[in-house]
Amino acid sequence: MTPEKPPQLDLVLRDEFALLSCAEMAKADAAAIAGGSYGTELMEAAGRAVVAAISDHYRPQPVVVICGPGNNGGDGFVVARLLKSAGWSVRVSLMGTPDALKGDAAWAARLWKGPMGDLASTPLSGRPLIVDALFGAGLNRPIDGVAAGLIGRINAERLTVVSVDIPSGINGDTGEVMGTAFTAALTVTFFRAKLGHYSAEGLTRCGSLRVADIGIPAKVLDSVVPRAWRNDPAQWVALLRREGANINKFSRGHLTILGGAVATGAARLAALAARRVGAGLATIASPRESMAIYQMAEPGNLVAEVGDYAAFTHLLADERRNAFVIGPGSGVNDRTRGSVLAVLASRRAVVLDADAITAFADQPAALFASIAGPVLMTPHEGEFRRLFPDLTEVTSKVERAKQAAERSHATILLKGADTVIAAPDGRVVINGHATAGLATAGSGDVLAGMAGGLMAQGLAPMAAGAAAAWLHGESAYRFGRPGLIAEDLPGLIPQALERAISPPQTAKS
Repeated sequence: MTPEKPPQLDLVLRDEFALLSCAEMAKADAAAIAGGSYGTELMEAAGRAVVAAISDHYRPQPVVVICGPGNNGGDGFVVARLLKSAGWSVRVSLMGTPDALKGDAAWAARLWKGPMGDLASTPLSGRPLIVDALFGAGLNRPIDGVAAGLIGRINAERLTVVSVDIPSGINGDTGEVMGTAFTAALTVTFFRAKLGHYSAEGLTRCGSLRVADIGIPAKVLDSVVPRAWRNDPAQWVALLRREGANINKFSRGHLTILGGAVATGAARLAALAARRVGAGLATIASPRESMAIYQMAEPGNLVAEVGDYAAFTHLLADERRNAFVIGPGSGVNDRTRGSVLAVLASRRAVVLDADAITAFADQPAALFASIAGPVLMTPHEGEFRRLFPDLTEVTSKVERAKQAAERSHATILLKGADTVIAAPDGRVVINGHATAGLATAGSGDVLAGMAGGLMAQGLAPMAAGAAAAWLHGESAYRFGRPGLIAEDLPGLIPQALERAISPPQTAKS
């Protein structure tokens, strides 16, 4: 009889890390107003938050506030008025005319008593500080004409830009650049960050991101019901703490990795990373011809002879082998395909990466139909296309990952600067905690090993994916200089774990 498996340890997703879509943010605004807040109060608070951020970062200097025709422009008028009253030299450039403004934006414009012109006459001589209040996160059409030309000039001259809500031109839901977009040094958004802030373009163009409290009560999230969160150790770090007199190597989990005959370094990196992240044991299942290579490498890695997938199934007889990683260097062959199907049939925890994904490029439906247990797939964009070719037309990376998770019944970790971890039930975590140094051969093998090591310790696929992605990025931050290679990463994992467990007072998000 198969022993009962302990419950998996999953994320505790916290409201303060929620990421909202534009529709969800509009719903939060509406709920706050229905609860007694006035739109003008929220606009005034938003302007004050932007001015506070500007004052924290910059000394008084000439400022040009670029205001659009909607509420984002209204926020800009409040910023202009408050900066002027604090003694800053301020000019407003407005897209359109004041009499075309409506609602709260018109109210804010009426209170502005300083100089104002149109976009075409925006003065850039003297290199003023630019406050971008042109378009907010809800922009859904390409920017063109005078506005596009002005953004291009400001970016080309590398003027310092502070963006209100999101750099104008970034779609708040998809992160797509709508024709053109500002590159900001500082972005101030309100209540909660948006999906677009944590897209690849958002991470590149937002600069330093500040999320300001403008008086919207957190309880409005009860009606909004967000389904996406930014990755933060506070949501999973408690799952990593294992203390007590009864802890032993088997209680910390036994990860088995399918090693290949040629690219032997991949499985070795994965095994070392798994042990560094806390797995009690790591075994590399090796073809006979490569066993000596694996045995002469890291002495703490166990090695078992596995010539084909029939031999691999014998490993499953040991229930202590509670988690598996298949794909790093395993080869695109029947051995990999058969081993994947055998593990899936056992319903044990498994990470499918690299070759394990590509091996099913011609039969993705067969793979998906076999998934019933805890599975984490970790594709990069190219591997994702092999299993989900029709989803490449979906602009939003978050939506692509969500649809793939629903279709496959696996948790999808879609790698990149904006790594998206999507569960089959619709929950999404976005990890932007990474450096460009991770773009090096073998880095993905380390990530797969970390995720597998965490799943061996009982973490559910989404929790393991989120923790592994953050710790992977933090390991790169710990290196802290050019020249990072994959071999450096496992040795930095203990420092990353320490940082997650005991963060400094001023932690990176």
